[in-house]
Amino acid sequence: MAFELSSRDLEPLLQGACFFGSGGGGTMISARHLAANFRSGDYYPTDKVRVVDVDEATDGDCVMVAYMGAPDAINRVRWPNGPVEAARAAQQRLESQGRKLAYVAAPESGALGFVVASLVAAKLGLAVVDADGAGRAVPSLPMLTYAAAGVPPTPAFLAGESGLCVELGVRMPPPDGKPQEDVSTVVEQMLRPILTNPQFGQFGGLAMWIMSPEQLDGALPVRGTLSRALKLGRALQDDKVKTAEAMLDFLRRELDIKGKLLFGPATLASSEVATAGGFDLGKVSLEDGERRCTVLYQNESLLAWDSAVFHPLATAPDAICYFVEGDGQHVFSNGDLSGDDHGLDPAVRGRKAAVIALPAAAPLRKGLILQSFVDELAQLGYLGPYAPVDACVEGAR
Repeated sequence: MAFELSSRDLEPLLQGACFFGSGGGGTMISARHLAANFRSGDYYPTDKVRVVDVDEATDGDCVMVAYMGAPDAINRVRWPNGPVEAARAAQQRLESQGRKLAYVAAPESGALGFVVASLVAAKLGLAVVDADGAGRAVPSLPMLTYAAAGVPPTPAFLAGESGLCVELGVRMPPPDGKPQEDVSTVVEQMLRPILTNPQFGQFGGLAMWIMSPEQLDGALPVRGTLSRALKLGRALQDDKVKTAEAMLDFLRRELDIKGKLLFGPATLASSEVATAGGFDLGKVSLEDGERRCTVLYQNESLLAWDSAVFHPLATAPDAICYFVEGDGQHVFSNGDLSGDDHGLDPAVRGRKAAVIALPAAAPLRKGLILQSFVDELAQLGYLGPYAPVDACVEGAR
């Protein structure tokens, strides 16, 4: 059912979305910087955004909008100029074809993704679809349901904060009986190097996967994710979820999600990160006596290990999320845990945190999407199979 977001809803939205982002999806810092300027005035014509279900999005076409690049680089942005210009380019292309852009969708669940989609919609007079391409955040485009549904990823528009906009079109050769790369993989391989250009500075606004109402149904099977994030965020904001046990209970009772406590609560001990090729690559460690839990990430958390266990605690596509107990902020992305020196932020050092796994949505467990995660995990040194966290009844909440 359609509903309206106002400027005061962005804080709970970004908090809930941060938890579901599996350590990625942009930092809360970057999302808050953008949300802080959301008011009716010279830039935004309104401080309200209409949110619609997938089956209500019938008045025109939809495009996926996002920031692409290193979260650390995006943290300094205050206005969503890149995504707005990229979406405007898609809008103009549709107008030249006698079509109308009416909706935007986020790529994934994450603090930045939902906030950016909402702000672009407000700026351009569009509505936001209450769904996304994964139900968690992901490090690469082929991991999204837009790609799995076969929606053409081009034309794709990548816009920098400076105003430079690059349009990308890809035409694959006709099938010759040999396996072909997914088109979205080719698109990403071409877009990532552009981000390293000085005029982009490791990030840019992206608009791609232009979809008709008929295409939207298959492209967005993971639904209700924006409203889900908002509901959790409101509970966090109202201080109704203060412990890991309370979080697991809320997920089960209010959202019908069976999360699993992987490790902790334990002490946040360290964080390491380096930025390369538009990605933040790093690890976060928690300590409980002689045991250590290490979460490995490429923007998003993909793999969790326990030093006392011979197999991984969880692997992507299941989400690997943090919940920090005690006073203050409870949810963090990997980027939020990192300080200015790329080590653990002193503000969180020593706090008790839990690592919680959430079962991946069904579309992420098969085909192109699952294979993309398997390939990514291999780059991190894990060559084993995906073992769904909800297949292990022991310890499930």
